[in-house]
Amino acid sequence: LQLHLLDSCSSLSPARYCHWFVSVYSCFRIEFVMVSTLELNRERYISLLSRLIGESEFLQNNPPNYIPQEDRAVKHLLEVLRPHSQECSGPLRVEHISYVEQRGNLMVEYSPDGAKGHIAIMGSHLDVVPANPLTWNWDPFKLTVEGDRLYVGVAPLTALSSELMLQLAEKKPSLRFTVTAIFIASEENPTILDVGADMLLKQGRLDRFKQGAVYWLDSCETHPRIGTAAVMIWSLKVIGKRAHSSLPHRGINSLELAMDAVEYIQKRFYQDFPPHPGEKDYNFATPSTMKPTQVCCAEGNVNEIPDWTKVKGDVRLTPFYSIEECKTKLQGYIEEFKKKLDQLCRGPSKYKVSASKESGECVAHLELTFEGQAFKGVACDLQSRAFQYLHEATKEVIGESLPFSICGAMPLVGDLKEAGYNIQMCGYGHSSVYHGDNEYCTFGCMANGLKILGRVLDKYNASYEEIFGH
Repeated sequence: LQLHLLDSCSSLSPARYCHWFVSVYSCFRIEFVMVSTLELNRERYISLLSRLIGESEFLQNNPPNYIPQEDRAVKHLLEVLRPHSQECSGPLRVEHISYVEQRGNLMVEYSPDGAKGHIAIMGSHLDVVPANPLTWNWDPFKLTVEGDRLYVGVAPLTALSSELMLQLAEKKPSLRFTVTAIFIASEENPTILDVGADMLLKQGRLDRFKQGAVYWLDSCETHPRIGTAAVMIWSLKVIGKRAHSSLPHRGINSLELAMDAVEYIQKRFYQDFPPHPGEKDYNFATPSTMKPTQVCCAEGNVNEIPDWTKVKGDVRLTPFYSIEECKTKLQGYIEEFKKKLDQLCRGPSKYKVSASKESGECVAHLELTFEGQAFKGVACDLQSRAFQYLHEATKEVIGESLPFSICGAMPLVGDLKEAGYNIQMCGYGHSSVYHGDNEYCTFGCMANGLKILGRVLDKYNASYEEIFGH
């Protein structure tokens, strides 16, 4: 064919020949690369989703009460993917990677002959947040379908990643790079370490993706998500002195003191971490925040002053501020506040009780600690091809692309960005019901998600030489 084409064009000038050759080559290339024509297989998608949700009662992640068994989900993924694996003479390389018994990860690779460069679809996780059947209108551990709406507590993006790899295996597009879907364990709770993506990174299993791009598929609203916040959990323990409520001057009300302490810390936090100019550029919905979300105190009658109170909450820090600096500042605020205890009171309630015949002097005690490891925030590279391709593909499929940022956190994303990976984020759920009762997705949004991912792969293929080299 090549000799025939050359012979037929022997009379063309060099300039016209080059123009002709590029046109013909482009036609052939487009014919072989149309990943964007992928259509979500409704029957197969819903079948897998149903099986995954059927396991979700055992995938809940909130230690020590709930420790997930992600291999229960892996089992169903393997059932649909293994027939297309290399061990069954298919094109997919399927690898089940476990660091903790019953808590595996899954890597699925599509790598045509001669592929160079890597694109990863990552973030689809196998664990879920706990769901309370008493507060749902539907059974959260069983798929309910109402037209386009799929009531799920887990797995729509996991099933979508699986469907992408299945269709690549079936259609065998001539991609000139490797596509890898990575299904991870232990995403919803960071308490237990070295199980999921954190361990894959430590073991070097993700190193090859530094030469390409990583699309973190665990967001919402279809539009590209371009920023996340750092998140750290704090706990304030306040020790006072028990007394009868009719004699507040003889006790130290730990609950009142905790309220005053949190108010002081918040005031100082917002002075030192005000809205940052970069938040506007990244369309952050809110600036950084520091707030209480839980409180408990010593049990007793309503007429007793509690002698201890514990307040927990979080700090959500946009990626333009330092986590370590914030931790240091918070500890400093507590030290400042302690020095003011002599001056503080609520009516007759004070936080330092003088010595009496019955007891010596008593001064309140406050301790601020941080729980677990902080998630790092990320601001995606908006000048990279990885973002531009996602932005363009979204616009082509749904008619517009409105990149946004929220102060939600994603595990490992900040670590990958810090380590030099090109991280981009996307997802096709609905934030209005994210992790809420009666959570749902829509089949239409998931179908659009597959089309967007397909177009992204097409764009990489069309620019292969510029990105990955010859």
